[in-house]
Amino acid sequence: MRNKEPFVRSRFATGCVSGLALVAPYTASAQTEGWSLEPDARIELGVVSAQSATRDEQIVVDGDALTARAQIGVDFEDNNSRFRLEADRIEVVRLGQGRSDSNRDRLTALFQQELIDDWDVEFRARFYDDLVTAESSDTDEIQGSVRVSYEPTREHRVRVRATWREREYDNGTAPQSKGDGARVDAQYRRRLGRYHYITVDGRAESISSDDPRRGYSRESIKAAYTRPITPDLRVRPAIEVLRTRFDGRITDDGDRRKDTLVAPEVELLWWPGKVRVEAEAKYIFTQSNQITRDRQGYRFTLTVGYVF
Repeated sequence: MRNKEPFVRSRFATGCVSGLALVAPYTASAQTEGWSLEPDARIELGVVSAQSATRDEQIVVDGDALTARAQIGVDFEDNNSRFRLEADRIEVVRLGQGRSDSNRDRLTALFQQELIDDWDVEFRARFYDDLVTAESSDTDEIQGSVRVSYEPTREHRVRVRATWREREYDNGTAPQSKGDGARVDAQYRRRLGRYHYITVDGRAESISSDDPRRGYSRESIKAAYTRPITPDLRVRPAIEVLRTRFDGRITDDGDRRKDTLVAPEVELLWWPGKVRVEAEAKYIFTQSNQITRDRQGYRFTLTVGYVF
């Protein structure tokens, strides 16, 4: 985003400090021996062909595009604690005349700590530059989140994450605007075997903004089934439903715009050694009380990556 203004709020910093203070006793009591430093990296090339998009993807493309992604990170961990720093960049080259290229940067810092018995907690801070969101195609975001996991057995796991997000929008020639809001995610995973899962994800989120075009609320639920075919090959069918209401986007009938999206998909993952080949086919049905937003279309992606 051009002409950025600093928008890190004091409450974000206070929340992170308070979160780290909560787990300080666990960290202080950890053994000083047994810590390891583990760097990692990943590169990925891909192709996307899409007639529609959910704006929940890491790569949002309506049309055809080539993509490149690079990620580098480092873990510092022992048996019970983990610190991680990570940088991630995506480049999108859109095919066709008059279509501009784009990119997205993300920085992540997180801390995970095992607690008593079957519980663990994670504190995470992230910064996005030029993120495509539900309400804008050019968003900078800073967020802080806390995730709690409960895994009484290997067969059952529940996770809940609460996130606070602060956003700044590039409105072209118009003045920049801002928004903020909370997001809550919940997940249940049932493990049936090695790489064999049933997963249900739900979330609720909202953004408030003085800019009437940017405020919205959204709920979604997604169910996925992952099944191994061979030790290196897995298939993952899934279906997702999203409902979005925009605060200040008014339809021709004078109502606030409301969209409902249903997206069945199937994903194939082939991970021989350090190679990552992933293919996804998705069909997106969108119904809206704004007639121009009633649409449907496919989305195909193929990526080939390598992890170091």
